[in-house]
Amino acid sequence: MNALARKAWRDLWHLRGQAMAIALVIAGGVATLVMSQSTYESLVATQARFYRDGALADIWAPLKRAPNTLEERLLAIPGVRAVQTRLLALGTLSVPDFGEPVRAEIVSLPINGGQPLLNRVQLRSGRLPRPDAGSEVVVGEAFAAAHDLRIGATLKLTLRGHQHEVRVVGIGTSPEYVYQSPPGSMFPDFQRYTVLWMNRRAMENALNMEGAFNNVTLRLVASARPSMVIASLDRLLMPYGGIGAYGRHEQTSARYVEEELRQLRTLAWLFPAIFLGVAAFLLHVVLMRLLGTQRDQIGVLKAFGYRDRTLALHYLTIAALIALGGAILGIAIGSGIGRWLAHVYEGIYRFPYLSYRLSLGSIATGVAVSLASASAGAMAALRVALALPPAEAMRAQAPTRFRPTLIERMGMQSWLSQPSRMILRDLERRPGRAVMTILGLAMACAVMMVGRFENDAVEHMVDTQLSLAQSYDLGVSFIDPAPRRSLFELAALPGVRDVEPVRVAPVKLIHGHRGYRTIVEGIPVAARLRRPLDARLQPVVPQGGGVLLTDYLQRMLGVRAGQSIEIQALDGHRRRSTVKVTGFVHEYIGAQAYMDLDALNRLLGDGDVVSGALLGVVPGGAPDVYAALNRRPWVALVNSRLAAMRSFYQTMGESLLVFTWIAALLGGVINFGLVYNAARISLSERARELASLRVLGMTEGEVGTLLLGQLGLLVALSLPIGFGAGWLLCWSMTLGFRSELFRVPVVLTPATYAFAGMMVLAASVISALLVRRRLARLDLIAVLKTRD
Repeated sequence: MNALARKAWRDLWHLRGQAMAIALVIAGGVATLVMSQSTYESLVATQARFYRDGALADIWAPLKRAPNTLEERLLAIPGVRAVQTRLLALGTLSVPDFGEPVRAEIVSLPINGGQPLLNRVQLRSGRLPRPDAGSEVVVGEAFAAAHDLRIGATLKLTLRGHQHEVRVVGIGTSPEYVYQSPPGSMFPDFQRYTVLWMNRRAMENALNMEGAFNNVTLRLVASARPSMVIASLDRLLMPYGGIGAYGRHEQTSARYVEEELRQLRTLAWLFPAIFLGVAAFLLHVVLMRLLGTQRDQIGVLKAFGYRDRTLALHYLTIAALIALGGAILGIAIGSGIGRWLAHVYEGIYRFPYLSYRLSLGSIATGVAVSLASASAGAMAALRVALALPPAEAMRAQAPTRFRPTLIERMGMQSWLSQPSRMILRDLERRPGRAVMTILGLAMACAVMMVGRFENDAVEHMVDTQLSLAQSYDLGVSFIDPAPRRSLFELAALPGVRDVEPVRVAPVKLIHGHRGYRTIVEGIPVAARLRRPLDARLQPVVPQGGGVLLTDYLQRMLGVRAGQSIEIQALDGHRRRSTVKVTGFVHEYIGAQAYMDLDALNRLLGDGDVVSGALLGVVPGGAPDVYAALNRRPWVALVNSRLAAMRSFYQTMGESLLVFTWIAALLGGVINFGLVYNAARISLSERARELASLRVLGMTEGEVGTLLLGQLGLLVALSLPIGFGAGWLLCWSMTLGFRSELFRVPVVLTPATYAFAGMMVLAASVISALLVRRRLARLDLIAVLKTRD
């Protein structure tokens, strides 16, 4: 080991406290990077493997009814490699010891048994139903786990008003249902929604669909253009009640997985950039101080023939060792958090396997960015020190020039005590360092706010969408549109206190060259149980024959109030009409339109019909209403608004809480590193001054006030900037989370600001106490003997 190497290790030992603080900040950035990158890679690899093994379809097409003989014509469409016709139906399950109805989506399996050609079932236990067994089913893995179902369990399935007793022979999942959320819901509900796979012959008998299908999936050749295939498929299925084919980018489960991957990509660069930027600043300050104390050593080394390149490499080695220590710690922490995050995703996205893997690429990226940030912080300091000639470097540094502060020059010094003026003078001596410290502390506060922001935003979304805009208890969907007089039967059910009609129709909205396929919901003008809200959260009423659009649809179509759009119905008579846009609705989930129920029925030409109803139920009356609805053959499914809210908090609450504390810990690391380093550097630079004050009669507490009061002022100044930076950071994140599936609002409650502020203060106090101990152990005689 040569002389410079030994010197590097001695310097590093001398700086061990500050080096550890900087390494922790680097570790926070690398941990976030490794966590996001490794989890992203694990999800992508798992997704690709599961989609490939499960033969996920490329195109889906729902329809009313078509004969099985149409399959040959579907296979003849250019670009189609495989076709799978099937039956899909909605039903209701009754589970023992569970008092609420369970919505079930039933998918048919091939009539001769075995796996379907596309969207295969990945069995976790058990087997597939036998071709001749009409009462055997495979249930979704998440639902089985939520109700502790085992092979052989018996359930009651209500389908088209007829109750069937079915036996669970298998538990599985499918690439088509990785994200299992009920129709119209943003979040999974494993207790109240499931997928069932059932023998096709049994479904044909239950649905009166012998020799027919109502859903088809396609697999395309690699060179096929999906848009061309979809256009041909729509033309072919139009006479059979097709409502429009769609590709993977519109399939609910696949789209939610893609959105999650997009969010992980955003996190993979956003937070590491903050941490590593702060680390570069800290290394710059520490090395500037180290080089300042070693000016004479640098001069001597230069005089003995050491080149600038050799000396630069020496100090870069110190920075690199700190960065490598932080990188190793960050990789370990990031790997641990990544494994936990993979476990969370395994509970939300029902992959049959989700093997977390820490790739060499993630490790190499973590090491590379830590070294890059360390080099960036060190080079700026090295350029200043190495530019000095040897003779000048061996001379003591010129004393800092002192002058009255801005407040003193304005004649307001009488407002401040002597210690306060000393604190302000020291800050004015190095304004750049003070500003960078304030900004770094502000970013620590911002990171902590992000941890709470997700919880605030999602709670606001749930409260707005499921509490303010909706006040019904149960939503009822019919198999087919029914006359409005059918509502009288619902109103007469025991336990029902209020009924409102609803008409939902699939449509395509067209404005100029832009189009979007969605639904139009028809509601009464005097609706009470379901009220669209505007941006001010005030109810909006559909006017006459006009249409209300969500504000996201407004931006997608580029339309303004008073302009007209075309509405093309995708079922029934398939009418195409021009309708004026009368207003906009502010919603966070989905992108749909609203019309007056009577106006929508006139537009569709189907008469005075409804496709469902919203029910208000008396307290305690829900079980009787559930039982009565299960006996109605024209009821497709029933959903509970309050149950959906409870399910969200059960499913997402724990993960949101853990994420909050992870962000708080990471933000606290930044805060600790900044305050501790600022205090240590200030103590090192002002040790002689503080010791002189002690000798002149100031107490230890008064001297500590001069040192720590400066840090307290920096922390106080950083908080309002941090609150603003936190809001901007949350706002920038919401831009990346916007899609037609959901939009995340920028909502930050007072509790979030208080949480971030308290965490910043707590981390600052811990750092100050550590430095206060060093100040108490200051050797006054040794410090005063040091030369100027």
